[in-house]
Amino acid sequence: MTGANAIVLLSGGIDSSTTLAIAMSEGFDVYAMTFRYGQRHEIELEAAGRIAEAFHVFEHRIVNIDLRGFGGSALTDDIEVPTDRDSETMNSAIPITYVPGRNTLFLSYAVAWAEVIGAFDIFLGVNAMDYPGYPDCRPEYIVAYETMANLATKVGGESGKRLRIHAPLIMASKADIIRRGLELDVDYGLTSTCYAPSSDGAACGRCDACQLRKDGFAKAGVEDPTEYANLDESRT
Repeated sequence: MTGANAIVLLSGGIDSSTTLAIAMSEGFDVYAMTFRYGQRHEIELEAAGRIAEAFHVFEHRIVNIDLRGFGGSALTDDIEVPTDRDSETMNSAIPITYVPGRNTLFLSYAVAWAEVIGAFDIFLGVNAMDYPGYPDCRPEYIVAYETMANLATKVGGESGKRLRIHAPLIMASKADIIRRGLELDVDYGLTSTCYAPSSDGAACGRCDACQLRKDGFAKAGVEDPTEYANLDESRT
């Protein structure tokens, strides 16, 4: 596959950064796409830029859409981000950090760009293990979207080729994702995970995303390079 173009949806977190590294390891020329969608943790855009630069992607675009007009999520609305929840609570229902329609919108933009640059492969770092309640992180969603994309596009209908949606980490644990990324030289110190970072960019250490990150590094037996607002508290 050396020299083939691929779109990678890059948020700047652990999963998307590892997914980008996987796409590059498979020989693709990577076009990274990041979204400014009204998220409260907009600092992740800086992380995405750092990762894109570190891996020398062919092109990195930041797309502006605004999901705050719809709200309905702690990431895009005036809703408190949950903190200090255990894993059982996190997995008991769809979290309020779920953003309605987000992955469907992101993939639609990626499909449009893929048609323009002649890419037949789109990578995203969705993971069904962290948040099994997220409806747009399930394997069946990826399969259904790929089917739709091939029905809805010129390249899918006329080229004789199929668009493929890759979700290489969808059933991987956070620890396994981290181990895989380290094998591919991902510098996780460049990434950002927190849903509610402080004004200086320090991670809160208490939201679901921070807790999953800390647990993943602990289980991988690797030091977490994240700067937390309260380092002692965040590591307890």
